[in-house]
Amino acid sequence: MSAEDETDKPYGLTVSEPLSRAIGERYLTYALSTIMHRALPDARDGLKPVHRRILWAMRRLRLTPTGGFLKSAKIAGDTMGDFHPHGDAAIYDAMARLAQDFNMRYPLVDGQGNFGNIDGDNPAASRYTEARITALTEALLEGIDETSVDFRPNYDGRLEEPVVLPAAYPNLLANGSSGIAVGMATNIPPHNLDELIRGCQALIRDPGLSTADLVAHIPGPDFPTGGVLVEPAASILEAYESGRGSFRTRAKWQIEDLGRGTWQIVVTEIPFQVPKSRLIEKLAELIELKKVPLLADIRDESAQDIRIVLEPRARTVDADMLMGMLFRNSDLETRFSLNMNVLIDGRVPRVCSLKEVLRAFLDHRRDVLRRRSEHRIDKIDARLEVLEGFIIAYLNLDRVIDIIRYDEDPKAALMREDWGRSHTRATSEKDYRPPAPGEGELTEVQAEAILNMRLRSLRKLEEIELRRERDDLMKERAGLADLLESDRLQWKRIAEELEDIRRKYGKGTPGGDRRTLLAEAGEVEEVPFEAMIEREPITVICSRMGWIRAMKGHVDLALEQKFKDGDGPRFAFHAETTDKILAVAENGRFYTLLGANLPGGRGMGEPLRLMVDLPNDTGLTDLILFRAGAKYLVASSAGDGFVVPAEELLAQTRAGKQVLNVRDGEKAAVCTAVRGDHVAVVGDNRKLLVFPLAELPEMARGKGVRLQKYKDGGLSDAITFALSDGLSWKDPAGRTRTETDLSEWTGSRASAGKMAPRGFPRDNRFT
Repeated sequence: MSAEDETDKPYGLTVSEPLSRAIGERYLTYALSTIMHRALPDARDGLKPVHRRILWAMRRLRLTPTGGFLKSAKIAGDTMGDFHPHGDAAIYDAMARLAQDFNMRYPLVDGQGNFGNIDGDNPAASRYTEARITALTEALLEGIDETSVDFRPNYDGRLEEPVVLPAAYPNLLANGSSGIAVGMATNIPPHNLDELIRGCQALIRDPGLSTADLVAHIPGPDFPTGGVLVEPAASILEAYESGRGSFRTRAKWQIEDLGRGTWQIVVTEIPFQVPKSRLIEKLAELIELKKVPLLADIRDESAQDIRIVLEPRARTVDADMLMGMLFRNSDLETRFSLNMNVLIDGRVPRVCSLKEVLRAFLDHRRDVLRRRSEHRIDKIDARLEVLEGFIIAYLNLDRVIDIIRYDEDPKAALMREDWGRSHTRATSEKDYRPPAPGEGELTEVQAEAILNMRLRSLRKLEEIELRRERDDLMKERAGLADLLESDRLQWKRIAEELEDIRRKYGKGTPGGDRRTLLAEAGEVEEVPFEAMIEREPITVICSRMGWIRAMKGHVDLALEQKFKDGDGPRFAFHAETTDKILAVAENGRFYTLLGANLPGGRGMGEPLRLMVDLPNDTGLTDLILFRAGAKYLVASSAGDGFVVPAEELLAQTRAGKQVLNVRDGEKAAVCTAVRGDHVAVVGDNRKLLVFPLAELPEMARGKGVRLQKYKDGGLSDAITFALSDGLSWKDPAGRTRTETDLSEWTGSRASAGKMAPRGFPRDNRFT
């Protein structure tokens, strides 16, 4: 529709269009605005619009690194009113981040006051803080008044703002960036400026340099909070080549000797973007939940520096093992995701490799160099024009004075005069001076400059200075012309400018050395839980009502123990703090307890149901020690069972692990370690059956197979034994009896069996 049609439309006319197209066009407009003007940084200066506008507003306020500070509220207000029509809170937050040395590798704002801290606390209100730019910000802005970059109107057209900053160093990689746009995001870590400049210089020398060669100069990120980068070199190279990947970083720690064999671990640097207060809370939670039993206590002794003290539970604890578990379970080890999604030339979003980002910066520097050189040539030409007018005036000083004194329009007269003929009144040949270059009429600029000349400048020394200045400018102009015509000279100049930045802010200068160490480290292996516990003997006691405790040392099991009224002993055995204890429930579930986590033996203990999710209506069948490599015979009261490896009985959660499937009215009746080659089963009907162990299947979970056939009742007990040793039990008198000839009771699995021999225990149990 033409513009004329638009103006001819009656006021209030409603235009119809498909909803999908209307929403699509508007959403696309919003997406492009978010991508280009909010979330993604420019590859040339590494800044988002809000940061660029803040720095430009601070420059307009004449805030210099050596000058005074200005209220942050004033800075945010000017930025919002002149360039960034968004909330002042968002602008202040963005400015505060530029001043935080724990977020910015090279801060661009010098803050005075509370600008937040590494604990995660927010900055003070903008009316309380003050700021100015840093020297590195000046380097980003250097040459901006020399038409080195394009300017565009601000949001209301009153002022102009730079489209991009000249950027004397690769700020995108030096300080990193992060942001979430529509359908895309960016996350770039900070790097060491000295290494970046060396990489740029290498790329200038050899434009065909590979990413692997660049990584030799830029081995990885350099985080402001330090830490240790433990990502393999191959992974770092792959991330830099593709623009996507991740970097694994760990806290930096050391062992501090306290004397007499005691020691503690001191964490001095933590991973990037990890709030220290949240880290402390997480470590304290690990202690409370006993997820890392080797850790006894944690203290935060930080002042200006980081000092987190970790106390081991015992002096015999292995420090590397303790830190390995903390790396796995806390933010002492994190991964920084790399997504090098940036705006190329301020317009096209693209995921770039390390080389492409550096190439974009160098191309921008070349464009800035050309524009600054052209601007300087224009300035030189303008000055040379004035200087030539001054020299003509000196050569024809008497005539100039006559025109100024007697002519009604001296400016027009000066411009009409033919200065090719000398009007100098020489007293001798020695005093004669030939006309200066540019003979003929004066330009308007030259005439105006001559008229504005001061009388004190009419001395011979001033003429000599003018000629010297003209010669110097001519020489400088010739050099700039050569520079613009030669690619080699341009890249040489850019390399020299980068080297100057490196000398000022690189290695060996305050804050210029690499902070993040590079180290080789494999994946943190899963450490057995019992390996983290000091091995000590204990005696496990569990009552009939399910109250469990662990007494220190191996106590005589025959000694009488105290229990609550109405309760009494049920299980008692010797173990160690590193042992895993399996609680066998009647519902066929197995629960895992650790000896070190059992309550002490001074009191009555604690209910087992508080430690595991054992239902209230379910009783305990057995309490056994886990032994790796062992096998167990499990059977239900219905007479079904199978052999299961011990490793299949371990549960990882409080809910336990279902091993033996039982139906309603049935329960898990037997769980006994497998020893020997035969199985003996006795039912409630006192019938005994012996059959080979090989007839039972080995399973991880299930109902199992029939062990013995019953008409009435069910299974009472089962045991495994070596047939050559015979079957033993205790008679009613307490004497051990062994039956070696079991041919009468030997049969096939699932048969009924025969009545137990005379003297067999009345409770129908083998032990």
